[in-house]
Amino acid sequence: MNETPKNSGKFGAGNPGKPKGATNKLTREVKTMILEALESAGGVEYLTERAQDPRTASAFLTLVGKVLPLQVTGAEGGAIQQALTVQFIKAKEADDDSAVS
Repeated sequence: MNETPKNSGKFGAGNPGKPKGATNKLTREVKTMILEALESAGGVEYLTERAQDPRTASAFLTLVGKVLPLQVTGAEGGAIQQALTVQFIKAKEADDDSAVS
């Protein structure tokens, strides 16, 4: 007997929950409405105007903060790699007259 388990509200065998990254219907609909409204308002040009206007720049930056990834990774999802180069140069020798005592 291979019945589909009833939704008990608990995770377990046969009821793993929502797949990773899945959104509910309301969230999808609201995102679609926002994107349609943005397109109607002028798309990229509209956002550029908001970013350059001192009265709306802070709201634009708040939006940017919400759409940026929460965690930044390096190439192919790995760690971020940094390189540091140090160069030593020989200092000029000071004239005896200009030397500070």
